[in-house]
Amino acid sequence: MFTGLVQGKGRIETVEARGAETRLKIRALFELADIVPGESIAVNGACLTVETFGANWFTVYASAETLKHTSLGGLKTGAAVNLERALALGDRLGGHLVSGHVDCLATVMDIKPAGESRVYTLSFPAEFGQLVVPKGSVALDGISLTVNECGPEFLSVNIIPATQRETTISGWTPGTRVNMETDLIGKYVRNMLGPWLAACGGGGGGKPASKLSMDFLREHGF
Repeated sequence: MFTGLVQGKGRIETVEARGAETRLKIRALFELADIVPGESIAVNGACLTVETFGANWFTVYASAETLKHTSLGGLKTGAAVNLERALALGDRLGGHLVSGHVDCLATVMDIKPAGESRVYTLSFPAEFGQLVVPKGSVALDGISLTVNECGPEFLSVNIIPATQRETTISGWTPGTRVNMETDLIGKYVRNMLGPWLAACGGGGGGKPASKLSMDFLREHGF
């Protein structure tokens, strides 16, 4: 489990492709002490397991399933990545609960200045539209962000100067594809409501149920 507060950037040192799988050697560009074999590190928001390690470097294995659902397969030697170690019990939860299990790829559509900040607009598959809400949380390449505006297939986020400096966002351009993880709690809520949405005649194609109301939810124990 992670928080989406990136601890620093890393650099891809080697990419060892093996058919549909790959191994990455990553050097942290910050102090990365006390690594242990088997620990989880989020690389651009994808939870990966440390296999070997040394002074400020580690290797991870990315399976075919991971490469299918993330942007990791496109990483080249020298590429910058966002890194976050797993949350420890008792740590401050400064971002939001992030599992490191990427839902889909989002594509940068537009970047506009907003004072010292920048507003990024990204598109994503419509099937995830119900899980993105205004002022809700989303993780993009492992960065916990607040949704400014959104629609069934897009969202916008405001990126402050500190986030631009400390993460890979400063390198995003229109067309960049990034890993997107929707809010974990929202997924459970949608799954719980699924049977009732179906009973109301909704829940298909990303459209809300037309008969869902507060009275209906109270009647069924919500």
